[in-house]
Amino acid sequence: MASRWSLSWRDRPAEEAALLNPAFCGELIARATKDYERLRGSAFPLPLSFVVLPLVLHPPTLAVLPGRANTTFATWSADNEALLADLPERTLRLRPISREALLFLTQHRALTVGAEGLRTGEKPMRLSAKTASTTPDVDDIRRAAALLGRWFANQGAPVQILQTMGVTP
Repeated sequence: MASRWSLSWRDRPAEEAALLNPAFCGELIARATKDYERLRGSAFPLPLSFVVLPLVLHPPTLAVLPGRANTTFATWSADNEALLADLPERTLRLRPISREALLFLTQHRALTVGAEGLRTGEKPMRLSAKTASTTPDVDDIRRAAALLGRWFANQGAPVQILQTMGVTP
């Protein structure tokens, strides 16, 4: 029996194909990468790219993400412990989607993957371009992905960020 992730896009449920397609998910990871690079001046750690989607595509978590990147990460994590309890499982479930998005980004040279992590590639996605059709929900998801990049850039080592959220690197 084939895995649901090995199905062709036309055979996946329409909602899943629309929300979890490599271009959109890649855009979210690219937004986090761009803002992280801009603030930190270094590559976005690859392990952090795997928590972007589980944080921004989960409506209850998206709703409680802070509005500013200077919010204390440890306090936010402690205040939202119940929501973060299933983050490791969400991260595992979305790992194939994150991988597919990263592959899409690297194939299109929007991102490069190196030993130090992710960097904007020679053909970066146009992240400031407003799409012809969007919704407030999608705009919120896009803003949250960029916020994660800035927020993570203001934190300690990636392993500490992941451990604070209960995710094992």
